[in-house]
Amino acid sequence: MSPTVAASVPLALAYLVGALPFGYVVGRCCGVNLFAVGSGNIGATNAARVLGYRFGALVFLLDLLKGVVPVAFVVPLAETLAPGSATNLGSPDALRVGAAALAFLGHLYPVYLGFRGGKGVATGAGTVFVLAPGPGVLAIGVWVVVLFGSRIVSLASLAAVTILVSARLIGTPAAFAPAALPITLYLLIGTGLVVLKHRANIARLLAGTESRIGDFPMRDTAVRGLHVLALGLWFGGAAFFNFGTATAIFASFEEVVNAGPSDRTANETIVPADASPERKKALASALAGSAVGPVFPRYFAMQAVCGVIALVTALSWWKAGGVHRGRVYVVGLAVLTVAVGWPISEEVSRLRLLRFSADPDAANAAKAAFAGWHVVSLLLSMVTVGLAGVALALAAKLPNQPVRNTKQPAEGNRGETSETSNTSADPEPVAQMK
Repeated sequence: MSPTVAASVPLALAYLVGALPFGYVVGRCCGVNLFAVGSGNIGATNAARVLGYRFGALVFLLDLLKGVVPVAFVVPLAETLAPGSATNLGSPDALRVGAAALAFLGHLYPVYLGFRGGKGVATGAGTVFVLAPGPGVLAIGVWVVVLFGSRIVSLASLAAVTILVSARLIGTPAAFAPAALPITLYLLIGTGLVVLKHRANIARLLAGTESRIGDFPMRDTAVRGLHVLALGLWFGGAAFFNFGTATAIFASFEEVVNAGPSDRTANETIVPADASPERKKALASALAGSAVGPVFPRYFAMQAVCGVIALVTALSWWKAGGVHRGRVYVVGLAVLTVAVGWPISEEVSRLRLLRFSADPDAANAAKAAFAGWHVVSLLLSMVTVGLAGVALALAAKLPNQPVRNTKQPAEGNRGETSETSNTSADPEPVAQMK
């Protein structure tokens, strides 16, 4: 069998598997046509709203597997049909991306239902877990946090795909290099399709009329726990790094350089004994910068994740007013300092090492710019720690009772529940709707 045919078979199967309308089938088994009730969508959200959370979870899991299975097995199946076909046609990643795209499109436009499908979040998530597991796990974490904080599924989905693409672009060196390009393009195009499918939801979000799911057990406890945990990790991690770890690392390298050959240098001479104090100080700074520099991306990523969790959960108490609105402003400002400080810290790390470049012009320019940017970076870090500490102190004043919206159901949402009027823990299935 030719490599082209060997690859075409699993790709065709990927579309057919992705097109399996599990939401529609589960609804029909319950005597319900999901196209005719709720939001008119066959995805897990409408299934949960109409049939109950247990059936919604079942639909979500099945739709997730529609994305996982084709991507995980496309290369082994192609290799079974024709050994070497995956590499002969380009790269295994390109074949996996092709299977992911077809499974995703199958869910959006299933041939079995006249090309009328769901919004692709669950199936897309399944493909991402195989193609880019790190960003995928981060995205699903954001989805859970935003859902808990807002009870708006569409908002959680849009936030998740935004974080997914951001994590790919920030966390993958040379994300647009030939080797990484197929997965990067898939994530970008897939995110665009998800946003396109949610255009009606976006309009309702902007108008403030998007529906919310009902409350579920332990939600308020979980939101409180996430808020305090995020702030504790954020403040503790930032304070420890700025006032403990970083200063200790720089002091340690100065000691090593000045002590000469020792067990700390594997008894090797790393600087001549007659080197000037300025030369020793420069070497210590360069070595410390090399040690600290790789930590910054992880450090700021931790702060960003904690900040987003703290901000999303704080927003759930916005309607309580008073100190709870002040909490949002404090956390929001702290998140802003992280967003501004992250690229500045990257520039400081670059300039720190460039000061010792063999090119005198480049070294002098880096020295001139380093001091100013370093001071700005340190000041931003201090402000971040202070604001995170204030937000953590404010956590002692969390609302005693769940905050509820008493607005009446908004009209014109095609039978969807209103923003906050549905407060049941687990909606009863709709009985025998045709």
